[in-house]
Amino acid sequence: MTKQKTTSRSRAKATPRPRLLVLHGPNLNLLGSREPQHYGEVTLEDINLALARRAEIAEVDLESFQSNHEGALIERIHAARAQEVRYIILNPAAWTHTSVAVRDALAAVGIPFVEVHLSNVYARETFRHHSFFSDIAIGVISGLGHQGYLLALEYLLNKLNTD
Repeated sequence: MTKQKTTSRSRAKATPRPRLLVLHGPNLNLLGSREPQHYGEVTLEDINLALARRAEIAEVDLESFQSNHEGALIERIHAARAQEVRYIILNPAAWTHTSVAVRDALAAVGIPFVEVHLSNVYARETFRHHSFFSDIAIGVISGLGHQGYLLALEYLLNKLNTD
Protein backbone atom coordinates (compact mmCIF):
# COMPACT_ATOMS: atom_id res chain seq x y z
CA MET A 1 0.00 0.00 0.00
CA THR A 2 1.32 3.42 -0.93
CA LYS A 3 0.32 6.27 1.33
CA GLN A 4 1.48 9.85 1.51
CA LYS A 5 0.51 12.00 4.42
CA THR A 6 1.35 15.67 4.76
CA THR A 7 0.03 17.82 7.57
CA SER A 8 0.17 21.62 7.46
CA ARG A 9 0.81 22.04 11.21
CA SER A 10 1.17 20.16 14.45
CA ARG A 11 -1.58 19.87 17.03
CA ALA A 12 0.37 21.96 19.58
CA LYS A 13 -2.03 24.94 19.53
CA ALA A 14 -5.13 24.76 21.71
CA THR A 15 -7.51 26.57 19.36
CA PRO A 16 -8.86 24.13 16.80
CA ARG A 17 -8.53 25.20 13.21
CA PRO A 18 -10.80 24.07 10.40
CA ARG A 19 -9.70 20.74 8.97
CA LEU A 20 -9.51 19.90 5.27
CA LEU A 21 -8.56 16.59 3.69
CA VAL A 22 -7.04 15.97 0.26
CA LEU A 23 -7.51 12.47 -1.12
CA HIS A 24 -5.53 11.13 -4.07
CA GLY A 25 -6.55 7.90 -5.77
CA PRO A 26 -4.58 5.16 -7.49
CA ASN A 27 -1.41 5.77 -9.49
CA LEU A 28 -1.19 9.41 -8.48
CA ASN A 29 1.94 8.51 -6.52
CA LEU A 30 3.57 8.26 -9.98
CA LEU A 31 2.86 11.88 -10.93
CA GLY A 32 5.81 13.59 -12.54
CA SER A 33 6.84 10.47 -14.43
CA ARG A 34 3.52 8.90 -15.44
CA GLU A 35 2.14 9.98 -18.81
CA PRO A 36 3.27 13.62 -18.53
CA GLN A 37 1.31 14.47 -21.68
CA HIS A 38 -1.87 13.93 -19.62
CA TYR A 39 -0.79 14.58 -16.05
CA GLY A 40 2.12 17.01 -16.29
CA GLU A 41 5.55 16.84 -14.69
CA VAL A 42 4.66 18.07 -11.21
CA THR A 43 4.95 15.36 -8.56
CA LEU A 44 2.39 14.47 -5.94
CA GLU A 45 4.86 15.66 -3.31
CA ASP A 46 5.01 19.05 -5.07
CA ILE A 47 1.20 19.28 -5.10
CA ASN A 48 0.91 18.32 -1.43
CA LEU A 49 3.59 20.81 -0.43
CA ALA A 50 1.91 23.67 -2.31
CA LEU A 51 -1.42 22.84 -0.69
CA ALA A 52 0.13 22.61 2.78
CA ARG A 53 1.85 25.98 2.35
CA ARG A 54 -1.38 27.67 1.28
CA ALA A 55 -3.32 26.03 4.11
CA GLU A 56 -0.75 27.19 6.66
CA ILE A 57 -1.09 30.79 5.45
CA ALA A 58 -4.86 30.47 5.77
CA GLU A 59 -4.50 28.94 9.26
CA VAL A 60 -6.28 25.75 8.24
CA ASP A 61 -5.24 22.18 9.03
CA LEU A 62 -4.82 20.20 5.84
CA GLU A 63 -3.88 16.57 5.46
CA SER A 64 -3.11 14.82 2.17
CA PHE A 65 -3.54 11.08 1.74
CA GLN A 66 -2.86 8.87 -1.27
CA SER A 67 -3.52 5.18 -1.70
CA ASN A 68 -3.59 2.65 -4.50
CA HIS A 69 -6.01 0.57 -2.40
CA GLU A 70 -9.69 1.35 -2.51
CA GLY A 71 -10.34 0.10 1.03
CA ALA A 72 -7.64 2.37 2.47
CA LEU A 73 -9.26 5.39 0.85
CA ILE A 74 -12.68 4.34 2.13
CA GLU A 75 -11.33 3.92 5.66
CA ARG A 76 -9.73 7.40 5.46
CA ILE A 77 -13.07 8.87 4.37
CA HIS A 78 -14.82 7.18 7.31
CA ALA A 79 -12.22 8.52 9.75
CA ALA A 80 -12.66 12.05 8.38
CA ARG A 81 -16.11 12.40 9.92
CA ALA A 82 -14.87 11.59 13.45
CA GLN A 83 -12.01 14.07 12.91
CA GLU A 84 -14.51 16.81 12.02
CA VAL A 85 -13.07 17.39 8.56
CA ARG A 86 -15.06 20.25 7.05
CA TYR A 87 -14.29 19.69 3.37
CA ILE A 88 -12.51 17.22 1.12
CA ILE A 89 -10.62 17.72 -2.12
CA LEU A 90 -10.81 14.44 -4.02
CA ASN A 91 -8.97 13.20 -7.07
CA PRO A 92 -10.45 9.71 -7.38
CA ALA A 93 -8.26 9.00 -10.44
CA ALA A 94 -9.32 5.73 -12.10
CA TRP A 95 -11.93 5.13 -9.38
CA THR A 96 -13.84 8.05 -10.91
CA HIS A 97 -15.30 5.66 -13.44
CA THR A 98 -15.52 2.48 -11.37
CA SER A 99 -15.97 2.96 -7.62
CA VAL A 100 -19.46 2.95 -6.24
CA ALA A 101 -17.85 1.99 -2.90
CA VAL A 102 -15.84 5.23 -2.62
CA ARG A 103 -18.92 7.19 -3.70
CA ASP A 104 -21.01 5.48 -1.03
CA ALA A 105 -18.38 6.28 1.62
CA LEU A 106 -18.48 9.96 0.70
CA ALA A 107 -22.28 9.98 0.72
CA ALA A 108 -22.32 8.19 4.09
CA VAL A 109 -20.07 10.68 5.88
CA GLY A 110 -21.77 13.70 4.31
CA ILE A 111 -18.61 15.80 4.06
CA PRO A 112 -18.84 18.21 1.12
CA PHE A 113 -16.10 17.71 -1.46
CA VAL A 114 -14.64 19.10 -4.66
CA GLU A 115 -13.72 16.58 -7.35
CA VAL A 116 -10.42 17.35 -9.10
CA HIS A 117 -8.88 15.86 -12.24
CA LEU A 118 -5.50 16.85 -13.64
CA SER A 119 -6.42 16.09 -17.24
CA ASN A 120 -9.50 17.12 -19.18
CA VAL A 121 -11.39 13.86 -18.92
CA TYR A 122 -13.74 14.95 -21.72
CA ALA A 123 -10.85 15.25 -24.18
CA ARG A 124 -9.82 11.64 -23.51
CA GLU A 125 -11.29 8.18 -23.94
CA THR A 126 -15.07 7.91 -23.78
CA PHE A 127 -15.04 5.70 -20.67
CA ARG A 128 -13.44 8.61 -18.76
CA HIS A 129 -16.43 10.87 -19.43
CA HIS A 130 -18.52 9.28 -16.66
CA SER A 131 -17.91 10.04 -12.99
CA PHE A 132 -19.57 8.32 -10.05
CA PHE A 133 -18.80 11.43 -7.98
CA SER A 134 -19.71 14.56 -9.94
CA ASP A 135 -23.40 14.56 -9.08
CA ILE A 136 -22.69 14.56 -5.32
CA ALA A 137 -19.68 16.90 -5.44
CA ILE A 138 -20.10 20.60 -4.68
CA GLY A 139 -17.88 21.30 -7.68
CA VAL A 140 -15.68 19.68 -10.30
CA ILE A 141 -12.36 20.95 -11.66
CA SER A 142 -11.00 19.13 -14.69
CA GLY A 143 -8.13 19.75 -17.07
CA LEU A 144 -6.24 22.49 -15.23
CA GLY A 145 -3.34 20.27 -14.16
CA HIS A 146 -1.88 20.64 -10.69
CA GLN A 147 -3.38 24.13 -10.41
CA GLY A 148 -6.81 22.51 -10.13
CA TYR A 149 -5.97 21.39 -6.60
CA LEU A 150 -5.02 24.93 -5.57
CA LEU A 151 -8.18 26.33 -7.15
CA ALA A 152 -10.24 23.79 -5.21
CA LEU A 153 -8.45 24.81 -2.02
CA GLU A 154 -9.08 28.51 -2.65
CA TYR A 155 -12.76 27.80 -3.23
CA LEU A 156 -12.99 25.87 0.03
CA LEU A 157 -11.10 28.55 1.95
CA ASN A 158 -13.65 31.07 0.70
CA LYS A 159 -16.47 28.76 1.81
CA LEU A 160 -14.92 28.46 5.27
CA ASN A 161 -14.94 32.25 5.52
CA THR A 162 -18.62 32.44 4.63
CA ASP A 163 -19.90 29.44 6.62
